[in-house]
Amino acid sequence: MAQFKLVVSDATGRSMSQELKDKAAQPLVGSRIGSVIDSSVIGIAGGKVKITGGSDKSGTPMRSDVHGGVKKYVLMSEGVGARNLEGGRIRKLVRGNMVTEEIYQLNLSLVEGKLPEKPKEEVPAAEAAPAKEEKKKK
Repeated sequence: MAQFKLVVSDATGRSMSQELKDKAAQPLVGSRIGSVIDSSVIGIAGGKVKITGGSDKSGTPMRSDVHGGVKKYVLMSEGVGARNLEGGRIRKLVRGNMVTEEIYQLNLSLVEGKLPEKPKEEVPAAEAAPAKEEKKKK
C-alpha cells in the first residue's frame, strides 16, 4: 500500500507536513507533477493543490521532463537534481513525473483555499516556571 509524507505550502511561504497511508493515499497514485487535484483528498477542506515534486525513499528526486514512474539516468545541465554545473553536463539518476507507490515525499503547492491554522500548544505554568529559573542561574 502507498504511504506518503506530504509537504503542502501556500503562496505566503507557510507550509505544513502530514502523512497519508493506505486508502487515504490511493487517490494520489497515478497523478503527475503539475496536475491539480482537490485538496479534500489530503484533508484540507475547500481548495485545490498542485503537485510540484517529490522524492523516493533513497532521496532520488522526481523530475517533470522524465515521463512515467521509473528511475532513469538523464544527461542534464540544469534543473531538479543538478547542482553547480557551470557550463557542463552530468548524467544523474532521477525519477519520472508520475506518482507511484515508491514515492516517499510529495511536495504540493496550494492553488486555492487556505492552510488550516495550527492550534497553539499551551504549556502549563508549573512546567514553564522551572525553565525560567534555570536560565537565571546561567
